[in-house]
This record gives sequence, C-alpha cells and structure tokens, in this order.
Amino acid sequence: MNFSSDNVTGAHPKIVEALAEAAAAGPMPPYGADPISERLNSRLAELFEHEVTVFPVATGTAANALSLSALCPPWGGVLCAAEAHIDADECGAVEAIGGGTRLMTIETPDGRLTPEALARRLAPIRRGDQHQVQPAAVSITQATETGTVYAPDAVAALGAFCQAEKLRLHMDGARFGNAVVSLGCTPAEVTWKAGVDVLSFGATKNGALAAEAIIFFDAALAENFLFRRKRAGHLFSKMRFLSAQLDAYVADGLWLANAAHANEQAKRLALGLIDLPGVDLEQAVEANEIFVRLPMGVAGALYAAGFHFYPWGAPPEGDAPGLFRLVTAFDTDPAAVDALIATARKATEENT
Repeated sequence: MNFSSDNVTGAHPKIVEALAEAAAAGPMPPYGADPISERLNSRLAELFEHEVTVFPVATGTAANALSLSALCPPWGGVLCAAEAHIDADECGAVEAIGGGTRLMTIETPDGRLTPEALARRLAPIRRGDQHQVQPAAVSITQATETGTVYAPDAVAALGAFCQAEKLRLHMDGARFGNAVVSLGCTPAEVTWKAGVDVLSFGATKNGALAAEAIIFFDAALAENFLFRRKRAGHLFSKMRFLSAQLDAYVADGLWLANAAHANEQAKRLALGLIDLPGVDLEQAVEANEIFVRLPMGVAGALYAAGFHFYPWGAPPEGDAPGLFRLVTAFDTDPAAVDALIATARKATEENT
C-alpha cells in the first residue's frame, strides 16, 4: 500500500542470501581486496561489454558527488536539469565534495536535457575567463526525476555535444535498471557507447540494502579516485558486503527482473487511473514513477484508505486537481495496485 518511493521497500531475498554467505565465508582481505569485489569487477565488465573501473559506495548521493568531483575542478560547473537529484535533494553534496563545484541548472519540460538546451545555457558563459565558473561536465538522470527515460540516440546526441564542447558526461543511474528495461537496450548502448564517461549505477532502489557502484569507462578518469573515496568516508573496511549485494544484484539478471516487475506495475497503475474523470498523467510513464493529477477528493480517499504517496510541486488552487507522485518497486504487490485503482474509482463515483 506504500507508493511513496522505491526506497521504502526491503531487500530482495537473493541479495540478503548473498550477504549471509559473505558473512559465513570467514575472514577476507579488507578495503576491496577480497575475491567478491574482484568478481564484481569482472561481472560488471562483462555486463557493460567494456573494461571498467568500479568503486562500490553505500549511497547514491556519494556516488553522484564523488563521480562529479573526479570530472570537475573546484572552479568547474556541472550542467544539469533543474529537477536533478544532485541539485534538489542532495544538500549541496556535489559542491561540498567537489570543493566548490557549482551546479548550473536548466529548466526542462520533462526532466530531459537536450543539446539545444545545453547550448543556450552555455552561450553567455565566457569560456577561459578567470572571473567565471567554467563548465566542466553535464549530468543526466536515467530514468529522470519525472519518470521519463533517455533513449540511446538521445544520450549519444548529448555525448557528441559534450565531446565537441570538451565537457564530461555523467549519468545518475539511481533507476538505471528501470530505464534499461523500458528501452529494451543493452547497458552498453545507453552508456559508454553513447558517450557517458561515468555512471552512478544504482541498486538500492531496486532490491539492495545499501549499495551503489561508481563505474568509470575510462580508467584515466579514476586517477586518484581511491583517495577521493577514502576522504569522503566511503572506503568500507568490509567492502565485501557492498560488493556481495552488487554481485547478487547483477547475477542472473536479477536487476532486470526486479526493474521489469516495477515497470509493469507502474503501467498497470497508470492504465487503471487514466480513464477516471479528472485524472490526467503529467508525464508519459516510461519507468516506475507515475506523476498524475488527481481530484483532491480522490487523493483524500486514497490517503484515508491507507495508501501512501507524495504530493508533488505547489499545492493546487481552489478545486484544481493536485499533482502527485506514485512509485512502484521490485516487490510491489499487484493486489495493492488493484486496490488503489478500485479505491480511486469508488471515490470518483461518489464525487460525481
């Protein structure tokens, strides 16, 4: 009944089992020198069809801020969507860990940046002028904060733009699995093959306890990153317990199966709501987030019935519908989806 976020869920049993196995395996070398971490590196290289340099961390905020600190000098700027998690929800972590790195936001209609929008943002900036912050990187979110996804050709267009403008491209992949499933592409096609330099590979929202991976597709960019991670407090002595989560996450396609279930439940939920009077989708449902306008009476009935979800944006004026976000997850019960739809339908009938 909780559609607040995909981080309200527990952990997938296979990931819990992997942690138990790692705990029972006895002593192992610390700080990532263990065989589980070594296996994870090989597994991710195979998954992405490319040599990768991998650094497990415990949170998405650390993954994003540390990734960008490796791409930007302290006087550098990161171009991102105004809705981007790094700007709206990470408490200045990019600026703090980057030693002063500035976020340069861009308004978007659907959470997706375009080369044209980037060009407009860059136009007034004097490149090479010591008095101005110098653009150094672009950060995109996959899937975006509005629930949309970047197709491989859209990422490739951004990658080409970044290369021409001598900018690095970072991808916040907190819901990367949901995006890959939605697109039906390979992880490689929407990352390094499209020009992405660094990926924050999310697992926590899709079945892990607390595990993310920073993945560099160019080892040269990871120079001195060991020190960056340590200084930021994300070098775990028992790194094997982060690696074990990530290893189980990608083994046998678990991450894709989890994401596919979440996406499917989001589609079912959206299809069950859109035909109701006064209900409109704010964005296309392309992953596992739904942004929907609901009559306030319907929203109130859902809350009263015990459903949890967030209002989004400014409160509505008068009798206007409110904007709400509902999120499905790897373990969303289809019966809960059906119950929410039925409750919304009943509330609509009673208020018309």
